[in-house]
Order: sequence, then C-alpha cells, then structure tokens
Amino acid sequence: MASPPAVPRLPPHDPRTPALSVVDMHTGGEPLRIVLAGCPEVVGPTLLAKRRYMRQHLDHVRRRLMFEPRGHRDMYGAVLVPSELPDAHLGVLFLHNEGYSSMCGHAVLALGRFALDFGLVPAPPAGAREALVNIHCPCGLVAAFVECEGGRTGGPVRFHSVPAFALATDLLVDVPGHGKVMVDIAYGGAFYAFVSAEKLGLDVCSTKTRDLMDAASAVTEAVKAQFKINHPDSEDLAFLYGTILTDGKDAYSEEPTTNICVFADEQVDRSPTGSGVTARIALQYHKGLLELNQTRAFKSSATGSVFTGKAVREVKCGDFKAVIVEVSGQAHYTGTASFIVEDDDPLRDGFLLK
Repeated sequence: MASPPAVPRLPPHDPRTPALSVVDMHTGGEPLRIVLAGCPEVVGPTLLAKRRYMRQHLDHVRRRLMFEPRGHRDMYGAVLVPSELPDAHLGVLFLHNEGYSSMCGHAVLALGRFALDFGLVPAPPAGAREALVNIHCPCGLVAAFVECEGGRTGGPVRFHSVPAFALATDLLVDVPGHGKVMVDIAYGGAFYAFVSAEKLGLDVCSTKTRDLMDAASAVTEAVKAQFKINHPDSEDLAFLYGTILTDGKDAYSEEPTTNICVFADEQVDRSPTGSGVTARIALQYHKGLLELNQTRAFKSSATGSVFTGKAVREVKCGDFKAVIVEVSGQAHYTGTASFIVEDDDPLRDGFLLK
C-alpha cells in the first residue's frame, strides 16, 4: 500500500468554497476554534456593525465550524477582523451554537497567546517577561497580558475587563418548576443571571450536568420574560447571555468557589467562564463582599479548572458604579485543521442534535 503524502493535501471539495483553516485551543477545557483563513471579508465600519453583518450574511461560516459534523453543540469559535480602534492589535467576533457573543473571557486568554505566537503583535523587547495584546471585543477594548520568555508564550494569561457592574440584585423571578427564585444580574462584557444552585434544590458540585443545564436554562428563560436588560452604551449589548449556578460561597475566602455557566442555546462552559468571573467579581464587590485587589479563585464544576479574578479599580459605566476586573487563566493549543465543503453534501452547513 502506498504511503500517504508527507505534506497533507486537501481532499476533493467545491473549488468555489475556500477551505476554512483553523487553530484549535482550549482554556480550562473550554474549546476555541480560531479561523486563520477562508472566511469571506466581514464588512462594517465598526466591530458591532461587523458582528451584525456576519450574522446576516456569513452565518454559514459559524454553522460549518460550530455545528456537527465538524464541531459539536458546545464548540466555540473566533473570527479575527480589523478594528477601528487605534489602540487595538486585533478585533474579534465570537461564535457559539446560537450566534455571536459580546465577550468571551476564555477566548481572550487563548487569543493573547495566539496573537503573540502567530505574529499579530510585535515581539516584546529582549528580557521582557510579559507582552500586551489589546483585543477589541464587541463589548469594548480588553487588554491581555501574556507571559513569555525568549519570544515563546507560556504560563497563565491575564486580562483587564471592560467596566463590569451589578445590574440588579435580589430580583425575585418566577421559574417554572422551581417557584419564586432570588437571582442577581451582573455584567462582565455580557450579562448573566446568578443564582445559588441550592435555591433550586441542586448541588453545583455533585448534581448531574444535564440537571444543572435544565435548571439554568429555566432561569435564563424566566429572567428574559420578566426583566428587561439595558446597557448604558449600546442596545447591541443589552441581552441576557446565560445563567451561572454557584455554590453560594460569595463571601471572601481563600478557597475556590465553584460555578457552572449555561449560555446561548443550552451550551455548557467547561471553564469557570472568564466574563462570568468578571461579572461575579463585580457583583461581590457591589455587595461589599470583596475589596479592591483581593484575589478569589473560581472553579469549574464541569472540569475542575480554575481561573482567578480581582477588582483592580473603580470606574463608571453610564450611571452605574463599575469596576475593572483582572482575570487570569491558562490556555493550551490542541491542533490545526482545514475544513472543506463538497458541493453535493446536503449537510454542508452543519446540524445540531437536540
């Protein structure tokens, strides 16, 4: 039998459809599929306009990369685009099973490494142990700080968030199957509802993921139906992204506090959720449970992976008292791939099982 070619070549495919070349990473177990090449130009004068354009005109790219058979219902992705901000090194659009997020912390942690390793930002000066990567996310400019040595990345990455704030606390919501439940809503680049799993008769550390997912999704739908989300900067940011169930340990402790995030279309985050940690820190600071520069550890109930976070300074977001939050976590590379389409494939744009 003949040996396969040393340099892989693409199998037969529709020549009118460029192959989508990607680099795959994960942060704390949560995947990130970064598009290197093959995505058509994303048009728009601003990043939010580009996000709308991709949703309206290029959604087949998201479906092909996130959905089966090339992905799965919990896959996450990033398309890199030019930014209109002079201080940004790159712009990014986040992809998931339902659409397009405004912020993704685990992706920012991974993209910090990627940007340095793939030459998207200048190499730091000789002897420098950290490089700055300014990433323009739909929610705003996020600064990532990437550990490096000899031009090679490694170790944790940290980022400084956009202004994060508590939108509502002790909100009573009628959740079908659970009755009246007290929830908090906070923003960390995206809006989340927070509730202790114990209030739903569950244990975030031992209950089956399926049951946690069902309960979190019920809370999300109830909040959407009973509470209007507003953001002072843009209506594009005014939506509830998901629900984070916690162990209820909001008071400061040196021990990790555990949570699980269910977002988009019942997508389960394998990591502690970077933007969720941001929002949860803002919420704890708002309640007086946390001081500036007091670091907490946040553990994923799905994988046991840990992010750390702290509020580093006070700011304003419209009329809201807000904080800039620093989140730190470790990202790793997992591989590369080229995805193609055959013109007679009835499932060319992917599918999801419910």
